[in-house]
Amino acid sequence: MTSQVSIQQPGREPRPVFEVHDLTKVYRTGEVEVYALRGASATLYEGEVSVLLGPSGSGKSTFLNILGGLDTATSGSISFEGQDLSRMSERELTLFRRENVGFVFQFYNLIPSLTARENVALVTEISRDPMTPEEALELVGLGQRMDHFPAQLSGGEQQRVAIARAIAKNPRMLLCDEPTGALDSKTGRLVLEALLRVNETLGTTTAIITHNAVIRQLAHRTFYFADGAIVRSEVNNRRLKPADLEW
Repeated sequence: MTSQVSIQQPGREPRPVFEVHDLTKVYRTGEVEVYALRGASATLYEGEVSVLLGPSGSGKSTFLNILGGLDTATSGSISFEGQDLSRMSERELTLFRRENVGFVFQFYNLIPSLTARENVALVTEISRDPMTPEEALELVGLGQRMDHFPAQLSGGEQQRVAIARAIAKNPRMLLCDEPTGALDSKTGRLVLEALLRVNETLGTTTAIITHNAVIRQLAHRTFYFADGAIVRSEVNNRRLKPADLEW
């Protein structure tokens, strides 16, 4: 039997975290202009899981990079809890990323010569209010694998180490770019379970890029991208658990 969970919290309206209006990003090479974003607008809410869905080249990664302060927009506005990111200097954006944002990418980017615990400790040692590496790894289900090196871990386990590293600094936002893109469906479900466990336990506002439409069924909210724009969004009132996704 397929299990579902309701996202509704009676009497409580979700609080906006990111408010994005008419975001445009143009890359210029000589006289050639390439539009990665064409007037994208969206609102991401506190504690929610949002899925950014669309084909390759539709603007998802550029949008996520601007949310996380890794890139800047050509025009439009983006605010994080009332702070205007579009007006921040490079130094201010660096501080914003360090204090508020955790990133998870398709490729794990672990240091091969360090154990899982040591890979996570790289972040906790420079963070303002981190959890311990052990706490972060326990949260993603790797309590028994902390002292293994990346080569001794499966692809899914390595991705979960990457998630532990991203959350260890207690970020407000967790931004994930195709976190299951290099994984088979069974392993992908385990990674999604880890992401949802983090969201539910820590209340971390989470955005997940994917081209796999099935994954939208676990989100609170889905944003559909096409040709550099968000063409529609929808709220998912009945969410599936990762174990019940079929792809």
